[in-house]
Amino acid sequence: MIKGLIYYGHPGLRKKCDEIPEITDEIRQLAQDLIETVLAQDGAGLAAPQIGESLRIFVIRYDNGNDDEGLPILCPPKIFINPKLTKPSEEMVSHEEGCLSIPGVHENVIRPLTITIEAMDLDGKIFHEDATHWRARVMMHENDHLNGVLFIDRIPPAKRTKLNSAINEIKKKYNSPHN
Repeated sequence: MIKGLIYYGHPGLRKKCDEIPEITDEIRQLAQDLIETVLAQDGAGLAAPQIGESLRIFVIRYDNGNDDEGLPILCPPKIFINPKLTKPSEEMVSHEEGCLSIPGVHENVIRPLTITIEAMDLDGKIFHEDATHWRARVMMHENDHLNGVLFIDRIPPAKRTKLNSAINEIKKKYNSPHN
């Protein structure tokens, strides 16, 4: 089922999420909800806290590498449960990021070019994957959500200050008592 998003200013975006102890029908449904919602929003990825669930699960839609123009390659949505990121590359890259929970705000974020992830699939099996470029960036972005971190927390204070007006508008628009 397509779920409504929560937006900047909602306390659910700042919580450290709980591990998922086992794969249940509820977790399978949550995974399906994440997939349907990220597709409906045409997002690169989506983490459970963005739909109000404080659990360590996210979905991403970007593949490794870039297309001929340096842009991301879309792939079928993939679920990651209880992810653990390791082996960030020393090589760092800056690229513009946005977030479905902070609509209309985009800023360059510096992240490692590659990362390794260990996660569980919907069968409860642990898998490892090496990710690069856009796929690695989205993994790191979505994993941040599971720790209560937003991409705007990763930009220099001077740039963040320039965004204050826009993010405060989002906070007012989406988190007012009238919504």
